[in-house]
Amino acid sequence: MIEDASPPTWVGSPVARVEDDALLRGRGRFLDDYEPAPGIWHAAVVRSPFAHARIEEIDTSAAREMSGVACVATGEEIASVTRPLPAVVETEVEHFAAAKSLVRYVGEPVAVVVARDRYLAEDAAALVMVDYEPLEPVLDLEDGLIVSDREFSYGDPDGAMEVAHLVVKGRYPFPRWTGSPMETFVTVADWDHSNGSLTAWANFQGPFTLHAVAAAALGLSGSGLRLITPGDSGGSFGVKAAVANAVVLMGAVSRLAGVPVKWVEDRVEHLSASSSSTGRITDLEAGFSVDGELVALRYNVIEDVGAYLRAPEPATLYRMHGSLSGAYRVANIAARNRVVLTNRVPTSLNRGFGGPQLYFALESAMASAAGRLGIDRVELARRNLIAPDSFPYTTPTGAVYDSGDYERCLDDVLETIGYHDWVAAQTSARAEGRLVGIGMACVVEPSVSNMGYISLAETPEQRAAGLPKSGNSEGATISMSPSAGVVVELSTTPQGQGHKTVAAQIVADQLGLSPGDIDVVADLDTHTSAWTISSGNYSSRFSGIGSAAIHKAGRILAERIRRIAADDLECAI
Repeated sequence: MIEDASPPTWVGSPVARVEDDALLRGRGRFLDDYEPAPGIWHAAVVRSPFAHARIEEIDTSAAREMSGVACVATGEEIASVTRPLPAVVETEVEHFAAAKSLVRYVGEPVAVVVARDRYLAEDAAALVMVDYEPLEPVLDLEDGLIVSDREFSYGDPDGAMEVAHLVVKGRYPFPRWTGSPMETFVTVADWDHSNGSLTAWANFQGPFTLHAVAAAALGLSGSGLRLITPGDSGGSFGVKAAVANAVVLMGAVSRLAGVPVKWVEDRVEHLSASSSSTGRITDLEAGFSVDGELVALRYNVIEDVGAYLRAPEPATLYRMHGSLSGAYRVANIAARNRVVLTNRVPTSLNRGFGGPQLYFALESAMASAAGRLGIDRVELARRNLIAPDSFPYTTPTGAVYDSGDYERCLDDVLETIGYHDWVAAQTSARAEGRLVGIGMACVVEPSVSNMGYISLAETPEQRAAGLPKSGNSEGATISMSPSAGVVVELSTTPQGQGHKTVAAQIVADQLGLSPGDIDVVADLDTHTSAWTISSGNYSSRFSGIGSAAIHKAGRILAERIRRIAADDLECAI
């Protein structure tokens, strides 16, 4: 029942997070706390110390002879029971879960040892002797192997550039970076030899398009891979999408060893060999009219995805394609996108993937133009921002901005930081010979994605041959037991954002209860949960589509309850 002190709506009201009590008391349950299968053995990975080398020989005899060792699987043996990991763009460089004869980045798996405990596995891994022939690594983006080269043009960028009063040209290199969550990668794999299927437990965050990728690499149908994620996960911001590759590796090892296998990544492994953001070089031309109107943009991008084009890449390059114009109304845009391989760790999703790389170039060009035109940087942005009465606004590259008041947002920021005071301080400092800079960026971030934009790496003919894609789908299940208990099951794989709390608030409003009356389950099981291939925790999906699925499920349940009650009470619904 609704408590007397309850607010008009629980959504939007300050409440204590339901997740926090257990977490603050150290009672959260993370995957390493589970022993989900009987008789689990433990794995350690033997990794390459070279960025590029030929594997001449692997001697596993000493490791195999150790007491307590169940299996030592080399890359060749792992490849014998798996297939290359598929990606949107096919390349001549096959990506297996472990290297067969050639290593292409520092930390690439070359063998996996399975033993009674992790200590034995580590000791045995140290006995695996690998004879390498070092090769010259390719680390410079401009020397990388081009695996995708696509050109796009919208409007008349060439014509607009020809008549522009000013064309600003610049090269903007953007380095790699990586996230390091509190909890590293964890995977438990249990191969069922009776029916040739795999059950895997992993702190994988999605996107669940990678479920199909992992199943294909293991030679399984979609239903042949049962993937279970725990309710608690110690952070990600994208990096745990790469856990899907560990599912393939440990699934293959469990198959070869004939036992359930558990692998917990250590911190060194994570920092060196999990994944990173892409590196990028952007050559950008921006054309302006005499009064500062942005009339054209021309991007020339080289994107370093590392040693392999690993799904869901080239997501980082194409996620922002619809927003190449940023917050500005510019009608003419051209882009050339080249994806290259180097001898660095493969990339994956990482903290707003693609956004920083784009806006560093675009906003740097805007700042350069402001100086050359003699227009204040803020004023130049204001002259080009999309006007409030233009929404919904379709960008030249196809994105739909549903709503916004960018000028008001800019004014609010300027007032909040005391912009004019900073300008005065800057002027005073420069008069004294000190250099003081003021930076600004106008950023639009897309969200609620299904990774369908990755198909832009394909030709129009290739895209037309595929199935249509939509990110407008998510799963949520709400059930009520005979004793009136309410359970909400999510498919948004939270990593600390508070999904349980928000879900409880939404359902409480729908059913006339308080959040404390609602039990929320964040574990996801691909055999029993309601999920879609676009499910997961990326691109701010929960706020836009995950919560909407919960709201709709709650509304449907409330309507059913009213119908039942109306029949029993002999009244209108």
